[in-house]
Amino acid sequence: MTAGLVAMVSLVAFEYVAVAIAMPVVAADLGGIELYGLAFSGAMAAGVVGTVLGGRWADLRGPLAPLWTGVAAFAAGLIMAGTAPYMEVLIAGRLVQGFGGALVNVALYVVVARVYPEELHPKIFSLFATAWVVPSMVGPGIVGVIVEVWDWRWVFLLVPFLTVVGGLLLWRGLAGQPVRGGQGTPAPGLLAMVGWAAVTAVAAGLMQYGSNGPVVLLVIGLAILAVALPRLLPAGTLKAARGLPAVVALRGLATGALFATEVIIPLMLIQERGLSPLWAGIALTGGAVTWSFASWLQGREVFSQITNLRLGSAMLAAGVLLMGAVTFAAVPVALAYPSWIVAGFGMGLIYPTLSVLTLELSEPGEEGVNSSALQVGEAVFSVVAVAVTSALFTAVGSGYWAVFAAALVMALAGLAIAPRAVRSAVPAFRRA
Repeated sequence: MTAGLVAMVSLVAFEYVAVAIAMPVVAADLGGIELYGLAFSGAMAAGVVGTVLGGRWADLRGPLAPLWTGVAAFAAGLIMAGTAPYMEVLIAGRLVQGFGGALVNVALYVVVARVYPEELHPKIFSLFATAWVVPSMVGPGIVGVIVEVWDWRWVFLLVPFLTVVGGLLLWRGLAGQPVRGGQGTPAPGLLAMVGWAAVTAVAAGLMQYGSNGPVVLLVIGLAILAVALPRLLPAGTLKAARGLPAVVALRGLATGALFATEVIIPLMLIQERGLSPLWAGIALTGGAVTWSFASWLQGREVFSQITNLRLGSAMLAAGVLLMGAVTFAAVPVALAYPSWIVAGFGMGLIYPTLSVLTLELSEPGEEGVNSSALQVGEAVFSVVAVAVTSALFTAVGSGYWAVFAAALVMALAGLAIAPRAVRSAVPAFRRA
């Protein structure tokens, strides 16, 4: 079962990386360059809706129905995209794929809550974190070979075959496990929640487009989000109230700070410091390696949860600050490499710890809706962070320093609220 869970997470993560790399070739071949952005924002929008629906569905009926529906939709969307004769068909496939992948991600959290004892949750989420990070390390090379040697369509069409293998492992492992029945109680307003999820996704898309276009779209999107997003998150999330709201807020701040900087780092290293794309990419790879290592430490429970969050947030802030210093010509460009090693290690402590805390702080029958809130918050906070920092970058004229300054503020805000995310402060080490 564990092998099947990790396989499914890895496949969703690999396709996320692969599509980003292959899309320039895809758009050129299908002649739909004007629809390029929709291939990403559409999948993101469908993913937000799938996350909200899947979380409540898993609570009410158990995780199997949304899990297998998600696996089928994920594979079907890939096949649609891989056989698309036109860009419009590919985008439709991406919508189905994004919806299915979101159902899978949130259902897997509920499987972990229902099947694995609580003491194993840190190890399982450590594996999940690694399953997301490793594709970012090996994916670009694999996709490059597929596109150059075969055809871009195989970037989409190979994964459904692997999905069958992962699905069989998971099906075998789930046989006889206590996951069939739901534990949640029916709640009114499910359709309204899905509707608010759709509104949230559209607003995030507006911010995405507005960051590099009409600023009015960014402002409109942010205003809509201020109304819609709180309806999908635990009460008090935007104030970082103690407990689950602080967990969701910290996850959003940390991922927002990381992704906002990762978007700009290659551009800064190539255009301002003269590095080749290869060496600029290696700077990010170091962070992926330490993210995996720190996730492994979290799984071994070397540090307490509060230490993971405090130390991880401090290291993330330090990494952003050091990388920001590289924007100045007087600072050696070599500093970029240890900078992101530090930031990646910090995220490796933060990310899986917050997944564990989400299940710990959830009542039986609420694991799905709380896991969906965690994932929706992460996705939307990241979109907002990237959109706002991109707008700042443009407004001040290639203002790399403005991007890093904004990301540093987010990371420091996460450090400030980290103690609110745990029930109580526990000793710095649980065991030697």
